[in-house]
Amino acid sequence: MLLFGHRFLHQESLYHISDINAIVKTPPSSLLYLLFSEENLDIIEHMQQNELRFALFVNNITELIYASALGASYILVEKELAKTAQNIAESYLFDSKILVKIKMEEEIEEAALLGVDGILFSNAIIKVNT
Repeated sequence: MLLFGHRFLHQESLYHISDINAIVKTPPSSLLYLLFSEENLDIIEHMQQNELRFALFVNNITELIYASALGASYILVEKELAKTAQNIAESYLFDSKILVKIKMEEEIEEAALLGVDGILFSNAIIKVNT
């Protein structure tokens, strides 16, 4: 299981961007993060064209399918969607890893039982301002 933002482990951070200009303010080879939305498709296309690694937060199954098709390295979901998202990812052999956002360490066991690829604490996300 991947653990982003856990206090025991040093994992890479996700850099939350809101526009293309924010990308230049991130360290080289950063893992970029943004919310999936139609308004962000230009940013996603830019990341694809420049072969940048990125994670997308999705709200539903349709967005999950889009995120995988768009080449997201990681797809973040709320706990309620985690099991379904992981099952779909395994059925369709997604290259993307499914991460569930959690708040407390006690939720790691629940995430493991759901079978998700990993968890993400909010402190692993660094907001980048333009």
